[in-house]
Amino acid sequence: MTNRNAPAGTSTPIKAQERAINGQTAVTSKQTQKYHDSRQRKRRLTYLIAGLFLVFVVITGFMYGAVPITWQELLAVMQGQGTADTERILYYLRLPRVIAAALVGMNLALAGCILQGVLHNPLADPGIIGVTAGAGVAAMAVMILAPALTAWVPLAAFVGALVALAVVFILAWGRGINPLRLILAGVAVAAFFGGGTTALSVMFPDRIQGVVNWLAGGFAGARWTYVWIVLPYSIIGLVGALWNYRKLNALQMGEEVALSLGINLKKTRIILVLLAAILAAASVSVAGLLGFVGLIVPHLMRLVVGSDFEYLLPASAVFGAGLLVGADTFARTIFSPAEIPVGIFLSFLGAPFFLYLLKRRSRA
Repeated sequence: MTNRNAPAGTSTPIKAQERAINGQTAVTSKQTQKYHDSRQRKRRLTYLIAGLFLVFVVITGFMYGAVPITWQELLAVMQGQGTADTERILYYLRLPRVIAAALVGMNLALAGCILQGVLHNPLADPGIIGVTAGAGVAAMAVMILAPALTAWVPLAAFVGALVALAVVFILAWGRGINPLRLILAGVAVAAFFGGGTTALSVMFPDRIQGVVNWLAGGFAGARWTYVWIVLPYSIIGLVGALWNYRKLNALQMGEEVALSLGINLKKTRIILVLLAAILAAASVSVAGLLGFVGLIVPHLMRLVVGSDFEYLLPASAVFGAGLLVGADTFARTIFSPAEIPVGIFLSFLGAPFFLYLLKRRSRA
């Protein structure tokens, strides 16, 4: 109701204040839209750079090794006009190795990304839930106790990883999966299976040489069989991760928010941890114990694309594939014709980054 006794001109300051508020709202809206557009451009640029990086390291992986292949020879093979030796090197040695490295890199990066979201721990990677330790001791047992069954090492490693995960779930279960209990159970299981690895090393010192190379991690001797072992789980893991990005975003905002959105915390955590474990188990079964990929890649991508898993997951997958292909190519060419296990190279690369993260968290 209008106050007739109000002095003339009283409405003028009120209208001026309303115009000022509307103007501030418009400015804020424009700033928000500008920030959103800038972030979208940054994300698209990141995808482009990561994709080009992957293409570059794949081509480099085809060309460099104990026997270099030139551009002309590579193009000739692609056109079906290459020599028999060049085709044999490319199709039966380097192509399966590069594809296996790309799949394993993608798997480990996705697994680390998922676990960091589920466990609310930026230092989480597949090793924190005991999967890699379980795979390692199972593979080592086959190579030492039944050397005639070496061809079954990938299967044994995969089974060992799943057994370790089952033990972790049993220990961590208490009316649902709690992130803290899951981490503590994973550390305990990893220590237990690590003790098994040490015991086998002490009991059979004369058979340890071949096992050490596998435990160091790498793709020496990678065959098409390795690709077919990893590929189905890579597809399942990638599709499953992208399908659940909204749930990861909700978990990242806290249990209360996730519950208010109607998410079943128990079921969601089990599915996501199982998904990460399958990705890691398939990778470890063919590549050995590779550390830090699941730790480094999600952090680097989070710096440029943000914490939204809709963008973080695909960026981590592409860059993780490129990182491991590039690292493997570097590891097998730096001392050519000899090669060092890529796991050793990743340790030198990842340890300083891990210390940086610890220092950053202590400052925060």
